[in-house]
Amino acid sequence: MISENQFAEIVELISQSRARAYHAVNRELIDLYWNIGAYISQRIASEGWGKGTVVQLAAFIQKHGLGVSGFSDKNLWRMKQFYEAYKDSPNLSALLRDLNWTNNLTILSRSKTIEENEFYLRLCLKEKFTSRELERQINTSVYERYMLNNAKPSAAQRVLKPEANMIFKDIYALDFLGLPEDHTEKELRKGLVTKMKQFILELGKDFLFMGEEYRVQVGNSDFFIDLLFYHRELACLVPFELKSTDFSPEHLGKLNFYLEALDRDIKKDRENPSIGILLCKNKDAEVVEYAMSRYMSPTLVSEYTTALPDKKILQKKLHELYELLESREEEKQTTS
Repeated sequence: MISENQFAEIVELISQSRARAYHAVNRELIDLYWNIGAYISQRIASEGWGKGTVVQLAAFIQKHGLGVSGFSDKNLWRMKQFYEAYKDSPNLSALLRDLNWTNNLTILSRSKTIEENEFYLRLCLKEKFTSRELERQINTSVYERYMLNNAKPSAAQRVLKPEANMIFKDIYALDFLGLPEDHTEKELRKGLVTKMKQFILELGKDFLFMGEEYRVQVGNSDFFIDLLFYHRELACLVPFELKSTDFSPEHLGKLNFYLEALDRDIKKDRENPSIGILLCKNKDAEVVEYAMSRYMSPTLVSEYTTALPDKKILQKKLHELYELLESREEEKQTTS
């Protein structure tokens, strides 16, 4: 009797072929939109085309039976904006063509700088976001949170692999939990387990959930890690210690104990050392800096918010941080 595994191989071949065909069609489509955008942009510059001319062009395309939805005057104008936004950034060319048009337009319309565009292009490709998932990333200000996190890395971050800075966040948006302002750690943990799909999207799709109140045994005693994950890219265990209160330095001792137990008894030889996340309701940056200044264990202190982060406030914080770093750099140059 023929094994179904042989049939499964054929199904896999069909799936791979379809994926390659979709990718090729998408790249051709993005190339077409790019070329149309370039043509319109150049005609505007050289011949004074305006929006009225673009409306006439859309009507002409429709007249020739090439469809109206994809080549409406509004879409044609977006193609022109698409070309002009990236024409001076050839390094982003391949990224654009690997994303679908909807996600390209979302990034283009929601980002304020070419650096932010590039961030979301790379993140979208890495995580393979749907349109809805991408919208959430932008709504929760992932770019601003990432930049704030990496502008002044902690001592612990400096001992981690460089790619870890792209993976972990300084602030996690848990607005999907619907928790009241006063909630317990148990309510927080249960909420995250119940909404694990949304939590994984906030963390990143390379996180694999291993368990709630994960038991580790040391000596004759049992200890329970709030949440345990495995990260595929970093190839390491990631325990989360949850605190529904403000950060306190003594919280680090417990998490450090869990890291030691995991690395001694749970981690496999081929895996990297575990990375701990202490997730607090709030944290004082200066207190964290003092607590972590001599703490070289691979541990990060993050905070969470139960509402969508205020993008304007994050942008203001980012701007202030850049100004501070610039002034410090100028002071160094002056003294030297």
